[in-house]
Amino acid sequence: MPATVEGPDFIALQVKDVPAAAAFFEEHLGMRRAPSSPPGAVVFTTSPIPFAVREPLPGVDLDGDTPLGLGVALWLRTANAAQLREQLVAAGVAAVTPVQDSPFGPTFTFTGPGGYLLTVHGG
Repeated sequence: MPATVEGPDFIALQVKDVPAAAAFFEEHLGMRRAPSSPPGAVVFTTSPIPFAVREPLPGVDLDGDTPLGLGVALWLRTANAAQLREQLVAAGVAAVTPVQDSPFGPTFTFTGPGGYLLTVHGG
């Protein structure tokens, strides 16, 4: 029988400023740091999939003209999308779209650390 993949098991965003990105996810989204992280990264205790911010890997150019994460959709789950959106707007987070209905509940997108587009859904 061939080997198969069960699904995503870890997600990390490569960013120029790991401390600032980690602070963003802690302060604005309420994520909590895992007890330990590898050098150059901050891992959060997200569930069911661990999430991290990390220094760029060798050969990765975060200063290029191509938008970061082009072609990849990263969705984050929350109990109350409308309330979280209001919190982000009040905190001055850039480029927050209006809440929209979707098959996954209310959604909105915002620009996160390093310029990544992140979508929030739920509640």
